[in-house]
Amino acid sequence: MDYLNTLLFGIYPFIALTVFVVGSLIRYDRDQYTWRTGSSQLLEKKQLRVGSYLFHIGVIAILAGHFVGLLTPKWVWHAIGVSAATKQLMAMSIGGLFGIICFIGLTILVKRRLTNPRIRATTSRMDLTILLMLYAQLILGLISIVVSTGHLDGAEMLKLMTWAQSIVTLDGTTAAAAIANVHIIFKLHIFLGMTLFLLFPFSRLVHVWSVPVQYFRRNYQVVRARPTREV
Repeated sequence: MDYLNTLLFGIYPFIALTVFVVGSLIRYDRDQYTWRTGSSQLLEKKQLRVGSYLFHIGVIAILAGHFVGLLTPKWVWHAIGVSAATKQLMAMSIGGLFGIICFIGLTILVKRRLTNPRIRATTSRMDLTILLMLYAQLILGLISIVVSTGHLDGAEMLKLMTWAQSIVTLDGTTAAAAIANVHIIFKLHIFLGMTLFLLFPFSRLVHVWSVPVQYFRRNYQVVRARPTREV
């Protein structure tokens, strides 16, 4: 069991993240024509607009919360007067709010993808796999909030923080040991998250790298009326 825990949570994350980075670079270099969202907006717009809007608001907030919450060192939280218990309550409330928003949006997108014949016909196996994996991952995340109500002291959350920060510092042994005894829901959530990173370069998720950040820094476009000639 210790070996399996080390394999899944001390070794597998490095494999998944390596494929995530290297695979994305290779795909961008060799298959730029496939670097797109594959939007089905022309086939149906109303559900896509609502579902996509809610999903993206929720998932961006969730990812930002995971990044800040898991990777900020414990001493920083202590320095600003936030205890482990308080931080856990913050994570549960804020994460729960945006998790529900994301869940509603993703439910609309899943229903749209599965029930609209024209959209289903243009859906690849990878599209459907990623969509259902995201759905399962989101459900696990929401369930983990319920599980967290059973230990509001923040101790289990500190273990997850230790795992994430140990992965960043390339210490797989400490990472695996840190979450050896956490609830199975958290382990499933982590494993499925790493698997999404593994499949990322082979799916349409690569469009995440193409967020038009430069759009917000571009110069204003000056439009002038064409002068009319006097006859």
